[in-house]
Amino acid sequence: MTALARPWTRRPAAGAIEGQEAVLIGVIALLWTALGLSVDTFFTASNLQNILATVAPVTIVGVGMTAVIVTAGIDVSVGSTMAVVMVIVAQQLRDGGLAFAPAVGLALLVGGVLGLINGALVGYGRVHPIIITFGTLNLYRFVALQIFGGREVAGVPGTLGPLGGGAEGRTFGLPHSWLLAVALAALMWAYMRHVPTGRHLYAIGGDAEAARLAGVRVTRRLLTVYAVTGLLAGLAACCMIGGGGLVAQSAGTGMELQVIAAVVIGGTSIQGGRGTVLGTVLGALLVGTVTSAVTLLSWPNELTSLFIGVFILVAVGSDLLRERRRRSL
Repeated sequence: MTALARPWTRRPAAGAIEGQEAVLIGVIALLWTALGLSVDTFFTASNLQNILATVAPVTIVGVGMTAVIVTAGIDVSVGSTMAVVMVIVAQQLRDGGLAFAPAVGLALLVGGVLGLINGALVGYGRVHPIIITFGTLNLYRFVALQIFGGREVAGVPGTLGPLGGGAEGRTFGLPHSWLLAVALAALMWAYMRHVPTGRHLYAIGGDAEAARLAGVRVTRRLLTVYAVTGLLAGLAACCMIGGGGLVAQSAGTGMELQVIAAVVIGGTSIQGGRGTVLGTVLGALLVGTVTSAVTLLSWPNELTSLFIGVFILVAVGSDLLRERRRRSL
């Protein structure tokens, strides 16, 4: 085994919980305590269920985005991918009477294809992922608007209710979408930590050319992580459709910002090479808690963006300081 191969044959981190994750757990605990004391309705079952159901799609897409950013990539097209999936699936549910399993399968297929396109362009085009995915963001949004045909999709049946936030979508009070998000996060955590090809993602993010010289199939790994992110965007779209009703043309707008915020706040380095899915789950919970707090306290909605922006700057600043310390050793 070459010297270059050794860094990613070990586990990326020694402990199950890293420093930034422990900090996030503390911050979330403090926020929940403060909100519980300030707002009588915060710890009600309905409010907590609403937070988890809202956070679930962000977490699901964030599972894939974590792997993408660990490779020093990024995918800003996930919101538009979700829009394409949502309008296609919603129309088929309403007009074609699609059942639950075929609807989820269709969502995964469409999302996976769009993600694979991103992966192929990034892997073979050798252009920075933000340029590629910014282009597909606009392209996919155009496709979605064309399928919408200038109007929203109304009268969508509740076929995907088991993945929605209503009573049908909960077991023992917990939203199925949140349970699904946690299960997917656990699988990705195990893959990136214990499976050699998962550890290759860290090597690619650290130095793609060195990883390639050491025998890592860099292009194949990039194709995989972008395709998986597309698949997960399709699955998250099913959760967003949920109990049916109306799918608007603005579907998925801003989702990419929420997902990237959750991943970065969770401690994944935007420079690649470091990060965990557990941090992303905690980052998504923090974003969801802040959003809920602003609503419950009747504060201006603009404060949500302000608080999330501050969290992102603190997370990125901490990452840069850690990187500087590592280089100085």
